Amino acid sequence: MDYCSIASGSSGNCTFAGTENTSILVDAGIPGRRIEEGLRMLDRKPGELDGILVTHEHIDHIKSIGVLCRKYRIPVYGTRGTLNYILGSSSMGRLDPALFHVIREDEVFRIGDLDVHPFHICHDAAQPVGYRLGDGKSTFAVATDIGSYDEYTVSMLSGLDGLLLEANHDVNMLQVGPYPYPLKRRILGENGHMSNEAAGRLLCDILHDGLKSVLLGHLSKENNYEALAYATVTSEITMGDNPYRGDDFDIQVASRDHPSPCFHI
Repeated sequence: MDYCSIASGSSGNCTFAGTENTSILVDAGIPGRRIEEGLRMLDRKPGELDGILVTHEHIDHIKSIGVLCRKYRIPVYGTRGTLNYILGSSSMGRLDPALFHVIREDEVFRIGDLDVHPFHICHDAAQPVGYRLGDGKSTFAVATDIGSYDEYTVSMLSGLDGLLLEANHDVNMLQVGPYPYPLKRRILGENGHMSNEAAGRLLCDILHDGLKSVLLGHLSKENNYEALAYATVTSEITMGDNPYRGDDFDIQVASRDHPSPCFHI
């Protein structure tokens, strides 16, 4: 399986995952032109996408759903709460309901040769999920927009070969930054976003020798930066209760402005 972050950040998110025979996106929260350019860099064609998996209905994850559906007739998968919002939103433009397919947490379904396992996440959205994808040889998961996690989350992210994990903010930067207090409280809450420190602690619970690559994503433009996210997460791993050091793994930070490398797992 291959995966690539076409863009990841608080302003827009889109991740590619696929095999030789199957191509999917997780979210489409950046302009359609950028998605098309990112796919071309991967030698993939937008018209050959087998589906778009939507994590939740916030605009930084669904911005181009309408454009892609109208232009390429791509099937869209999401929970009932998520799809009800999209189909009822005038900002999405005209949509063909036949392209939208309701999925349920912890009910595995198949797109091409990929098994897709949606799992519940804690976020202030209608019915948000993360996704665990497998092709029978390797597994990859997208886990962003997570305000808190528990043993269930750890189980969903265990045994992976690749992972895109949220490292949204530095707690100190957020607390002293310009955001109004209610927004700070929302981000720091149980249904908000995962800090750099929390991402490092979660990784300590799921690291194993077979984990090939980790992308840290969904960074806040105002309350984080790439070097800080990387340093904090790897420090948590090195100092954590686990047998690893932060530099034992290929850990990189996804950019909001350009695609990441394409990872083969």
